[in-house]
Amino acid sequence: MCAKAPVPARRLNPARQATGQRPMRSWDATVPEEGESIMPNRQRQPLSTGDALFLYLEREGQPINVGAASVLEGRIRLKECTAFIQSKLPAIPRYLQHVVTPPLNLGPPAWEYDPHFNIRNHVREITLKEGTDAELKAAAGTLLGSAMDRRRPLWDLTLVHGLRGNRTGMIIRIHHCLADGVSGVGLLNAILDTKPVKTRISRGSKPLSVPSPEPESMSALDGVLNSCLTIAKRAWTGGEELLTLSREILGTAMRPGSEGAPASPETMDSTSAPAADALLEIANAAERLPFNVVCRGPRKFHWTEIPLAEIKAVKQACGTTVNDVFLAVVTLAVRRYAQLHRVPLPGRLLRIAVPVNVRGNNDVRELGNRITFLPVAIPLDIDDPCRLLAEVHKRVAFSRGARLAELVSIFGTWLGTIPPALQAILGPLASQLPLSICNLICTNVPGPQQPLYMMGHKLLSCYPHVPIGGEMGMNCAVMTYNGTAFFGFSGDAHAIPDLERLEKFVNDGFKKLRQAAGVPAARTRRSPPAPRPKRSPARVPSPPSKPPASRAASQVGPASAAPEPPAKPKAEPEREPNALSTAAGA
Repeated sequence: MCAKAPVPARRLNPARQATGQRPMRSWDATVPEEGESIMPNRQRQPLSTGDALFLYLEREGQPINVGAASVLEGRIRLKECTAFIQSKLPAIPRYLQHVVTPPLNLGPPAWEYDPHFNIRNHVREITLKEGTDAELKAAAGTLLGSAMDRRRPLWDLTLVHGLRGNRTGMIIRIHHCLADGVSGVGLLNAILDTKPVKTRISRGSKPLSVPSPEPESMSALDGVLNSCLTIAKRAWTGGEELLTLSREILGTAMRPGSEGAPASPETMDSTSAPAADALLEIANAAERLPFNVVCRGPRKFHWTEIPLAEIKAVKQACGTTVNDVFLAVVTLAVRRYAQLHRVPLPGRLLRIAVPVNVRGNNDVRELGNRITFLPVAIPLDIDDPCRLLAEVHKRVAFSRGARLAELVSIFGTWLGTIPPALQAILGPLASQLPLSICNLICTNVPGPQQPLYMMGHKLLSCYPHVPIGGEMGMNCAVMTYNGTAFFGFSGDAHAIPDLERLEKFVNDGFKKLRQAAGVPAARTRRSPPAPRPKRSPARVPSPPSKPPASRAASQVGPASAAPEPPAKPKAEPEREPNALSTAAGA
């Protein structure tokens, strides 16, 4: 049995401090009914610093897309799905807007309604030849690893037909400048329902109409003015934030017995402020692992799943959090992968960047990127899984107590003082520099713990995708839904050609941790196998005469067959509060 780790004092979310209630989670947000619009009055809105950064960092071989690969019951027809998605778009008007850039990048890029919006450019279908899960993974990797056409709104949804077992795949791709992991579920919020009721779309519904774009001369002038004002505002804000954080850190250091005082990894009762040591640690380059090379493409995507009830049982037995268990399991998998590639482990640290949501109320309707990153350094030379989990818990508390997430946020604010024209030049170059700030990103997006449906079809699984970039050739995302934790691993084919090994390493690592914690395996309930439907020969959509860049991924070739994943055990429908604050996609 694991010895329970001491629980450090946690600061409440600002929204909870003000109201005394639990802040609204992403899946609690309401969506307007069909036909109701929440389109803003302003036609053009500049991108935030974080949103524009993801736009500038994108280059050939490094598309920066978030998304998910899902599986639903039954067959969903393209025509019905297209009409259904179009009826929901007025509730999420940002998905009707594309990015416009002022001449010579004199101002920040901005969102503007696409005057040529066509839903057929965003809802497509492909058909697998073999219908295996391995082929679905290959299709998802190809689609999510392809750049989208910036002349259009930066999102699309692809139905995947031909899956065995009377199922339909659904791959959602969203550019990171449009949404992070929390706001990215806004599209899912709009199209998913808690009841298995098929939505009826009126035949006489009018096509979508969007406002006309602003004159180009006015857009250029506004861009220059907005750029100057934004730079001045961000410089002032960054100075204020740094001054406020310095006062708080010094005040905490001068009150050694106060609640919430930071602690070092070695002694949780230490009274000295560890901010200086933490800054020195994150300032040094991370020790490279085999997958820490510059990403060149193509993209691979693999996934696995673990019963959420077992994860919560381990958390309860060891006195940690669900997030700690996720990080420990990923560390165990990376440890085994490093051993496979003969990497010496003594004294080596695995530096993970954990995205942290900074929305006051976790509302997915607040689009864009509202995240910062919490760097956590975890030893790779700990073989005992329970001791590793305790060390993860201690290290996360150490990083939070040192206010590292706030320091990263201030650094991002100062980046916004760089003129947009210079950011557009330096962004693609910076993503190719041999900089190893972190080994990987691991994000956790809490989802609903009850079944969801789209057009009456039950959502069976949802595997999240987080982009890779720079020298982070492999990243991980976790999404909890309906009693299951779904792990998604995205990787560069050259950096980590054997990415599929992590599926087994994650399951083996968690099994080892569960057994060490004395937690029994969850009971599985076998359901009768679904009848195999009659399938017509594989259909591949004929390419258009001049295919845009965003459709290049729709031609998916065959992949080798793989055994079907085991049946998922039924888990308790319980929601776990996020210990770090709700995490988001990076």
